Amino acid sequence: MIKESSEWFSAWFDTPFYHILYKDRDEIEAHAFMDNLTNYLNIPEGGSILDLACGKGRHSLYLNTLGYDVTGADLSENSIEFAKQFENDHLHFKVHDMCKPFNKQFDAVFNLFTSFGYFDDEVDNLNTIKAIKADLKDTGFGVIDFMNTNFVLENLVLEELKVVDGITFFLRRYLQDGYLYKDINFSQNGEDYSFHERVKAFSLADFESLFEQAGVYLLDVFGDYKLNKFNPATSERLVMIFK
Repeated sequence: MIKESSEWFSAWFDTPFYHILYKDRDEIEAHAFMDNLTNYLNIPEGGSILDLACGKGRHSLYLNTLGYDVTGADLSENSIEFAKQFENDHLHFKVHDMCKPFNKQFDAVFNLFTSFGYFDDEVDNLNTIKAIKADLKDTGFGVIDFMNTNFVLENLVLEELKVVDGITFFLRRYLQDGYLYKDINFSQNGEDYSFHERVKAFSLADFESLFEQAGVYLLDVFGDYKLNKFNPATSERLVMIFK
């Protein structure tokens, strides 16, 4: 029997298999990105940061070591439960739907690692940007770190086998109806599992339209975690700074 869920993002992100598949993410690169970003934004010492869609808190934990007051928020109850073991006076985690305001204002709100564009109702993409705006102090900055869709599609690996912790994941990627899909199939302990990821294939122009509708202003656009200039054809990332 294949186990599958229609509410893909809450089901897949809440499983241990999601974290197994992506366990080899580059922590050195992630930390360097946070160093570069916080220095560029000149966030004040002890300043407050909302890490929106924080997962198990890898960025939140590092930002806290830099001296910031960090709140990590994610829809995944299991991820937040895991992250709570690391809480301190200046690091907190909460289950939260990012398309709704957090009802607290921060010096910066970070939405990192393509944690945007998942919603079934497309209006929630706009609602998320409006919520980020509501959660920013007058001097605060919003950051969305998204894939560069042009680059991803040009370099798309259509099929891949990836073995992690003894589990063989079969991955299939494709573009359909304006969404980039990743089908994920594997077996574990005699059970067959099937999940998928789906993210809206937003371009910079699409974000610019959303920002205009939300009443926020795009200040800078970078193409990688070293904050080099964005190139639509060659940049791996689309890092947008707005307020």
